[in-house]
Amino acid sequence: MSQAVGKNTETENCISSGSIGSIGSSLKQSPHPAQSHDAKLLNGSLASHQQQPRTNGLTHAAASSAAASSGFGSAVSGSGSSGISPAAAMAGILSGAGASTALPLPHNSNGLQSPYEPYRADDSSYVPVGHFFAGRSVFITGGTGFMGKVLVEKLLRSCPDIRNIYLLIRPKRGQEVSTRLTELLNAPLFESLRREKPKELSKVIPISGDITSEELGISEKDQNLLCRNVSIVFHSAATVKFDEKLKLSVTINMLGTKRLVELCHRMLSLDALIHVSTAYCNCDRTDVNEVIYAPPYNPDDIISLINWLPEDILDQLTPRLIGKRPNTYTFTKALAEHMLLKEAGNLPVAIVRPSIVTASLNEPFAGWVDNFNGPTGLVSALAKGMFRTMMCEKNYVADMVPVDIVINLMIAAAWRTATHKSNNLLIYNCCTGQRNPLIWSEFVKYAMCSVRKHPLEGCLWYPTGELRMNRPMNTLNCIVKHFLPAYIVDGVARLMGKKPFVVNVQNKIAKAVECLEYFATRQWRFKDDNVHALLHTLSPKDREIFVFDVRHIHWDKYVERYVLGFREFLFKQRPESLPDSRKRMVRLYYLHQLTKLVAVLLTWRFLMSRSKRLNDMWSAFLDNALKMARLIPFL
Repeated sequence: MSQAVGKNTETENCISSGSIGSIGSSLKQSPHPAQSHDAKLLNGSLASHQQQPRTNGLTHAAASSAAASSGFGSAVSGSGSSGISPAAAMAGILSGAGASTALPLPHNSNGLQSPYEPYRADDSSYVPVGHFFAGRSVFITGGTGFMGKVLVEKLLRSCPDIRNIYLLIRPKRGQEVSTRLTELLNAPLFESLRREKPKELSKVIPISGDITSEELGISEKDQNLLCRNVSIVFHSAATVKFDEKLKLSVTINMLGTKRLVELCHRMLSLDALIHVSTAYCNCDRTDVNEVIYAPPYNPDDIISLINWLPEDILDQLTPRLIGKRPNTYTFTKALAEHMLLKEAGNLPVAIVRPSIVTASLNEPFAGWVDNFNGPTGLVSALAKGMFRTMMCEKNYVADMVPVDIVINLMIAAAWRTATHKSNNLLIYNCCTGQRNPLIWSEFVKYAMCSVRKHPLEGCLWYPTGELRMNRPMNTLNCIVKHFLPAYIVDGVARLMGKKPFVVNVQNKIAKAVECLEYFATRQWRFKDDNVHALLHTLSPKDREIFVFDVRHIHWDKYVERYVLGFREFLFKQRPESLPDSRKRMVRLYYLHQLTKLVAVLLTWRFLMSRSKRLNDMWSAFLDNALKMARLIPFL
């Protein structure tokens, strides 16, 4: 499960089921009155000044209204202080003054914010994506996280003439950033590069810093280095821990973004800033277009609050502040988008919003994954025979997207943003639900088949499971199938003098399921017109190199590679162990069937002993069956 801690900033955007936390309490909170209005849709022309709000086609009056969406309109300094008193900010937020008023979507916009011209073979001005990155230096935040690693590897492998990749790395547990970089580049992910292009790895340069610190914790010397050399920035640093305290979530996801934008304004030759958000930042809406919706509160006022309110008071206010959203992660990601719109000014910015990010489809090899976040942790528990039931609407779309699809889109979005200057801040919903939907029941069916075909070593029980929408029945099954066996196994372990662990694992699984439940019992329609249009601006060769057409995903094969991937990369189990694991799975199957038979017989025996009428009916049935049998000639 996720091991995000107080300053776990080098993770990336995904739906993290491993983050231990409770979604239930926030689900039960009634939404703030201000949130009953439709969220404001911000579309407008590029501002010419940093402090001028960036919009996408609305009138100047509408843009001004968006800039002052909370009624306070005061910009905060880098420390988060604002021109208003904290008491006024607090009163405004709690009274609903922070609510946005509804603005209509421009006619015929369809969510598309910029015209796209399809690729033409006779277009001599076309610059291939790989060639575009030649001689350029890139700055990446979150580069040591799941998505960041894949991004670094892809840039080195598919853009061989790239100049340098600067990674923001935080010193951790006494390790210097150079040591952490060495560990990163020695990971299995970079094996092919180490073997075929070892010199490419020397292009990765660590930048010591911390997303939670002023000026990102980067030294003045390194800031000057970045400002002189960097032309492309990928911002994927975030905390994805669902039960993160509001203060830390705001500090990382919002203030971290604000500080990065301030640095980008100083870069001499910046051509693209790609901000990684999440498709679920607008999870309070059913239909999500590729536009920015203003949150109910001014981001500056939320930043002001976290700087002067005690943390215990913030914790009490959090459910009311986040409203319909399930956690601080989606709440602060929504605020960060709105803040980016206002702070970007004339920067060339695009936002990529992935849905649930899962193991790689093809690159650098199929099934690569390095964490138990999201569905990975639950399918792993299923494979171990420790997870059998959860609340989920089986006919709803499980909007998952492989990590390499997201990375390829990010790279293509940077290319597009830099080579086609636009007055619009473009948003790309990187999802599969519209073009190649997979429903939860199919995902579970494919996963079940795969974990039985490629079982884990040391599997505790035969993998089975069921999706339910009946909460009492689900709770009963959790007790009987999860916790009762766990306590029995741990009890036996204690008697044998061994350390019990199964109950602890079940508690972690329960918390992970609670985090994912919100997303498994609801459904969204993420429009991806910009993504589809961007795809058709690429040449056929670039489409082969930077694949993000989700229509080509074959889900049954993908899920099988997914299972093989976490078996190898998370559980460190080699393919050579599969024959023995399959033999064990056969034994577990027969044991499972025998257990069900014994359970039925014991239940029947119990009922027979408690009911004379049932006993008489059973005796009569047996008598009649014997009489019928005697009528058969050959018997």
